[in-house]
Amino acid sequence: MHTIGGLGKITDLIDGCSDNPSSFLGPHPVEASGMKSAAVRAYLPGKEQAWLFHPGHGKNTPMKMIHPAGLFEAMCPMDGVTEKGQYQLRIDGGSGQMKTMHDPYAFPSFFTGFDLHLLGEGKHWQSYDKLGAHLRTVNGVSGVNFAVWAPNAKAVSVVGDFNDWDARSHQMNRVGTSGVWELFIPDMAAGEKYKYRVRQADRAVDKCDPYGFAAEMPPRTASIVADLNTYKWNDQVWMDKRGQEDQLSKPMSVYEVHLGSWARNAEEEHGWFNYRYLAHELVKYCQQQNHTHIELMPISEHPFTGSWGYQTVGYFAVTSRYGTPEDFMYFVDYCHQHGLSVILDWVPAHFPKDDHGLRRFDGTALYEHEDPRRGEHPDWGTLIFNYGRNEVRNFLISNALFLFDKYHIDGLRVDAVASMLYLDYSREHDQWIPNEFGGRENLDAISFLKEFNEQSHLQHPGVMTIAEESTAWGGVSRPTFDGGLGFSLKWNMGWMNDTLRFMRKDPLYRKHHHGELTFSLIYAFTENFVLPLSHDEVVHGKGSLLDQMPGDMWQRFANLRLLYSYMWTHPGKKLIFMGDEIGQWNEWNLEAGLQWDLLEWESHQGIQKLISDLNAMLVHEPALHEVDFDDSGFEWIECNDWENSVISYIRKGKNPEDFVAVVCNFTPSSRDDYRMGVPVAGAYREIFNSDNSRYAGSDVINTDDIQSDNIGWNGRENSIQFRLPPMATVVIKPVR
Repeated sequence: MHTIGGLGKITDLIDGCSDNPSSFLGPHPVEASGMKSAAVRAYLPGKEQAWLFHPGHGKNTPMKMIHPAGLFEAMCPMDGVTEKGQYQLRIDGGSGQMKTMHDPYAFPSFFTGFDLHLLGEGKHWQSYDKLGAHLRTVNGVSGVNFAVWAPNAKAVSVVGDFNDWDARSHQMNRVGTSGVWELFIPDMAAGEKYKYRVRQADRAVDKCDPYGFAAEMPPRTASIVADLNTYKWNDQVWMDKRGQEDQLSKPMSVYEVHLGSWARNAEEEHGWFNYRYLAHELVKYCQQQNHTHIELMPISEHPFTGSWGYQTVGYFAVTSRYGTPEDFMYFVDYCHQHGLSVILDWVPAHFPKDDHGLRRFDGTALYEHEDPRRGEHPDWGTLIFNYGRNEVRNFLISNALFLFDKYHIDGLRVDAVASMLYLDYSREHDQWIPNEFGGRENLDAISFLKEFNEQSHLQHPGVMTIAEESTAWGGVSRPTFDGGLGFSLKWNMGWMNDTLRFMRKDPLYRKHHHGELTFSLIYAFTENFVLPLSHDEVVHGKGSLLDQMPGDMWQRFANLRLLYSYMWTHPGKKLIFMGDEIGQWNEWNLEAGLQWDLLEWESHQGIQKLISDLNAMLVHEPALHEVDFDDSGFEWIECNDWENSVISYIRKGKNPEDFVAVVCNFTPSSRDDYRMGVPVAGAYREIFNSDNSRYAGSDVINTDDIQSDNIGWNGRENSIQFRLPPMATVVIKPVR
């Protein structure tokens, strides 16, 4: 027994808790009868007979059982075949059936010293090419290389249907002191289900693969071996163009979607459609509505459907609810081929406590903090990533780069950034730990976000990173070299809160709250803002946007049209949630889907047409999208008419002569002779009116060109007089 490392190591192996099985399994050089030979050892639990087939001599050599638990040994020549693992083991599987397999312990490590160095530094940006399950061919033998980071585990095994979930069969090797465990399993192909059985200090737990590319349909939780390199992309023109364009000066109207409830499949148990079907239907619809971007609520694998995807377990696995990784690649590819950008919601702020996930992965607080004052979200019952740990930071940044690389994603909207920035987020005074300087800022998270943004923009030019950040933190969308966090864009939560609060008020009282309407322009250009009317505004008892509007039926629809029109002409990129564009009455319910039947009514059709036309105008008019983030693109005409709840302003493109004038009336009183100052003399034309009968409005419109008068108004030498409809927005443009 001493020849294979001592009784203790044999006991560990037999118990399925060896940390270096290759030190005694596989081929090992020995001297036999004065000749250099190889002692090939295999652990085959429960088997009574085994043979070694060595192609060099073409014979089956019986293996000797050297331990009754199923430890076998055979002698063969130490040659190239043996060293490269090209010999095979033949096992009596019972009932006269023979199983032939290559030896998992005869192959070299997939990891170089440089790989391990980069992982330890937290700089292995393509770590997804090494960790996880990868199809490989080694010395002519195909199989799957498994690797997982679990530095404090006593032992790790790969288990699955292929080995009857027996942890003794495929015990992994600890790779030096890196904390990485690895094993190449030959003769395995894509589609196999697997988990890692992690021997912790006091128990063994089956964990899904943190880097797994696919997973079973919940509530099942196994990872699935997947090949992400077989799909043939057809979007190279899109990808090349994306990297050459200034995304911030382009029109951006985002349609936020939850894939499982945008459309419901009555023929499927859960009501879900496949990614490929959704690609065709969503692209067709977004083209009809003239949207430029689709933003998907998280599609990374998550165990609880009711979390909407925001409690992620499989960061590298697109959810199997809607299909395979290739199906989702098709979705993105099809969007690109039809001119639509794809943004994903991404959740690096926290993760759930499900036992098969990241929580206490190796028996310790590995991905999270040990102290709940730093490691647990009191509101959500989830765990917070330890951004100060190199490998954890590496895991998250490489996940973002993976989505850009393997799935051609155009942008990531980072969820809950505020919760990452502040150590006292949603905590009482005694529930948090200050940073090293005594402050409330999470310095590790700040460093992580900067590095994430730097690497995203460096390695994938043209992609966007978008922060859902609700505080007054400065420089969120400013470059890191200028002291910012480095995001491309930031959600303007202040605009959203103030505007909705104003719009919910009875028009009779709006004049007393005029500042809520105009306040956003004080800070509108301090960040690169997105104006969001997201899913968060139509859940948890808030009701739909239409239901939040005051007044009778006509006024509710008019108010909603006014809200959208004001939003589309205000500086900043645009985002609305699915269902908002049809004036849905019910707040969003992922189990019920959208109320598409409402489109039988002219009033709901009108809202849908309005959004389509606003998007078309946004794309067609440079003044409405080219200069969203600088005050040179905006100029007030009148912001102080609080008595009448009317505001008017100018939007300008990169060429200041390219402008439109906007006037918004937030009361139900129409004015047939409304006068407004204009920048230049000449003829003007109404190009949009939210009161148009096309939108089920009252049709107080301006059909003829409007000639300016040499009458000073609003501090300008020239002015125009026109019909100002009730509860509506009018957009006017010079006739060229």
